[in-house]
Amino acid sequence: MVELFLLKGTKDHLPDEQILREYIIDIAKKVFHLFGFQPATTPILEPFDILASKYSGGEEILKETYKLTDQGNRELGLRYDLSVPLSRLIGMNPQLKRPFKRYEIGHCFRDGPIKKGRYREFVQMDADIVGVSSMLADAECLALAHRIFAELGLEVFLEVNNRKLLTGILIQAGVPEELIKTTILSIDKMKKIGIPGVREELKLKGISFELAEKIFSYFEYDGPYLEILDQLEPRIQNEIGKKGVQELRELFQYIQIFKIEKDVKLLYSLARGLEIYTGTVFEAFLKESAVIDSSLCGGGRYDKIIGNFLESDVEFPAVGISFGLDTIYDTLSNQKIISPIITDVYLIPIRTLEKTVEIACVLRKNNINSEIDLLNRSLSKNLEYADKNNIPYVLIIGKKDLKKEVVTLRKMKDGEEEKVPLALIIERISQLTKK
Repeated sequence: MVELFLLKGTKDHLPDEQILREYIIDIAKKVFHLFGFQPATTPILEPFDILASKYSGGEEILKETYKLTDQGNRELGLRYDLSVPLSRLIGMNPQLKRPFKRYEIGHCFRDGPIKKGRYREFVQMDADIVGVSSMLADAECLALAHRIFAELGLEVFLEVNNRKLLTGILIQAGVPEELIKTTILSIDKMKKIGIPGVREELKLKGISFELAEKIFSYFEYDGPYLEILDQLEPRIQNEIGKKGVQELRELFQYIQIFKIEKDVKLLYSLARGLEIYTGTVFEAFLKESAVIDSSLCGGGRYDKIIGNFLESDVEFPAVGISFGLDTIYDTLSNQKIISPIITDVYLIPIRTLEKTVEIACVLRKNNINSEIDLLNRSLSKNLEYADKNNIPYVLIIGKKDLKKEVVTLRKMKDGEEEKVPLALIIERISQLTKK
């Protein structure tokens, strides 16, 4: 007999889990539509040379890419994110009108380290706006995230920065051009390992103690978003840094209009993907991080990637955000929230199967999710089943009741029962389920 096991980093999702996962997806879709994003899908399989493109995910991600060969000896790979397929999609469809606002929810794969919230197979929910340079598009992504988490009942704060500001700070501090990228990689860890940890990293990278201290002098400011910018701005004289400050100020104006400024924090050490982002970057975290302290979503502006990927002189300004379904699921499941209800009413026939099926057909015709006892179990066993499966209402359909043209409606929450005329079943259950 074949040994049954799951590959490490992959999971089965039984109904209790999948109901919650689909609930998260439904909320995300609803908000994507609310903000004017349109659905698009791309294949899980891509030609490997596209995934390995110089302007795609970078060497580190490429090491984690699943590679395979088909029967035609073509080298293929499983996509590791939804951004590279988006770039290819745009390149193959030049007729797309701008702004192109698309969302995609799909499986991605990485053969990398596994930990809580990080798997080999995972689902990303991405929303991107292509063709808009204005910070209004960036603010829309932040407002989108804020709304999704509010709908899910999660209180989050959004950390934002601008890569131009971060680069400008390092230029102003005197970091040699050839060391700016590697210095940014270390600065990005400041929140996690603190200044002492970053100092040690910079020392190993050949940054002198004096230069490191000069860099750190720019990261001593804390407080409200605009106060940090007010203190930083006079110290930055180079054009790229000034542009970063200007874009962050513009972004904050839109954030205020969206009325989410209380939940937005300027973390100007934040960098995210080194080879991807050109301007705004952002991440969302739980306000109460006792359960999960990793980010629930992240994204930013990537104005160069699509054009470079397509080796085109045409500019494709773009900003996007990616939500990790698995991380959000882990967050909600750890909070032990009640799973969303799938079945509204459970029908128990007491030697009345034919009539019970007829009633179920009427309920379903009226969009009331209904399940029938298929195993001819006892009443007590059926009630136990309904309770275990979080079904809120039960219809007990017996011969004596049917002679009086009524059925017994039981509320599982408190065990209260009432007689409901057959003619009013739809109306009564619709009242209870608010359908």
